[in-house]
Amino acid sequence: MHFDLTDLRLFAAILDAGSLTAGAAAAGLALASASTRVKGMEASLGAPLLERGRRGVRPTPAGLALAHHARLVLAQMEHLRGDLRDHARGGPRGHIRLLSNTAAIEEHLPEALAPWLAQNPGIDVSLEERPSHDVAPAIAQGQADIGILADLAGAEGLETWPFRTDRLVLVLPRAHPLARHRRIAFAAILDQPVVGLAEGSALADHLAAHAARLGQPLRPRIRLRSLDAICHMVEAGVGLAVLPERAAQRCRRRMAIATVPLADTWATRHLVIAARRLDALPPHARRLLEHLAGR
Repeated sequence: MHFDLTDLRLFAAILDAGSLTAGAAAAGLALASASTRVKGMEASLGAPLLERGRRGVRPTPAGLALAHHARLVLAQMEHLRGDLRDHARGGPRGHIRLLSNTAAIEEHLPEALAPWLAQNPGIDVSLEERPSHDVAPAIAQGQADIGILADLAGAEGLETWPFRTDRLVLVLPRAHPLARHRRIAFAAILDQPVVGLAEGSALADHLAAHAARLGQPLRPRIRLRSLDAICHMVEAGVGLAVLPERAAQRCRRRMAIATVPLADTWATRHLVIAARRLDALPPHARRLLEHLAGR
């Protein structure tokens, strides 16, 4: 059995994308070449690695085992490259994969990452938004080096460090009757018109899941990618929104909107930083984690 690094990168990319075509593109290979490599891996192993369906591919048990070891090998190679680049180029070089939920990306990470990146010009960061409940499994499976998620989502088996506290609030026009409330339950607003974040965003998925548990699917009148744009829609009377408190307070200084804290326990979330093991991270990823954790 012989798999080279290109095989391992390709297979990990296919599973991350859920598609042979998208995985080939991410690995920088033509589809025909990628398909040939996968067939070669399956022939060498003597067992199928992927189950193919109309919606893409998913790993067989053998594929899951290969993916686990592939990601360990690729992480170790990144560790090796980082160490060698330090010697060859006279300064740290490397690449960090960072997953995060919406709240951290929108309100906390930019100010935390900016000074560190400025001081480490040889380090690149791939920042990807994921729902909190997807971040921990992805870190455990080696899809990224570091993750930031709400602690309520669970991070069993990972090492975690406190990051920030994130509170969700209802955003509404100042003259709206609900603006007089000191606190309000999420269930009480589900019969109101809503302005939401784009489908697939971590916060949109989080709110949709809680609405579904209450038996009232969330159907926003319009979806937008920008929190500021959502606040402008609320100000104009299009609907209500649920947003991170810090973003809402920033918009409230410039717009005729009000905020009301949500009474639900899940609306106050403690964000944590997660990694499989601090001592197993490449040096540059370990330095970034320690910076984010204030260590």
